[in-house]
Amino acid sequence: MTPDILAKLQAARAAKRPVALVTNLRSGAQKLVFDGESEGPLCIDIDMMAGAIEMLKRDESGTLQTGAGAIFVHSFNPPPRLLIVGAVHIAEPLARMASLAGYGTTLIDPRRAFAASQKFDGYTVTTDWPDEAMAALKPDARTAIVTLTHDPKIDDPALEAALASNAFYVGALGSRKTHAARLERLAAKGFDEAARKRIRGPVGLAIGALSPAEIAISIVAEITQVRRGA
Repeated sequence: MTPDILAKLQAARAAKRPVALVTNLRSGAQKLVFDGESEGPLCIDIDMMAGAIEMLKRDESGTLQTGAGAIFVHSFNPPPRLLIVGAVHIAEPLARMASLAGYGTTLIDPRRAFAASQKFDGYTVTTDWPDEAMAALKPDARTAIVTLTHDPKIDDPALEAALASNAFYVGALGSRKTHAARLERLAAKGFDEAARKRIRGPVGLAIGALSPAEIAISIVAEITQVRRGA
């Protein structure tokens, strides 16, 4: 690995930017592949580029056979994130299970009395309003967002920011009636049907969950299903 490639790889990882290191197993030449661009001396064609990007998106590393010989794709992805809006009773088991599944978890709730609860000790908590928190956190394609408060003043700004991002999962707690009203409010704000359909509501897989822990299980399961394309 050349010093230039190493420096750029370290910079990408420090910035938590997904990157794949592509190595020609015959020549040793290398290239860094990002989503939509690449850097380095190794010449790769469109198919090789697409293959490397697809492996990066799937968090996979391995060998690809190409017309120019075998290449090895080593994917470097930052941990996926879960942004939870609402420090309610479901939030703690959800944060705990998501952390066990490898997600960097942030809890967002401007209601300081809720966010200051001892049950959230050890988790990243922000008391900014959701739209401000989302602007700072910059949700990306490795981010899942779940709203839990049932309060339109808190959930709606979070959902608006989520739909303006490319978060891979957006979910909202609430009954079908609550969700229908939510969608009407978002439509009035100018979000089209395709955008509104991104919201998983009621949130979670339909497994008959009742307790906070069971609901958390259903949410983490659905996030996993969407992320893995199952």
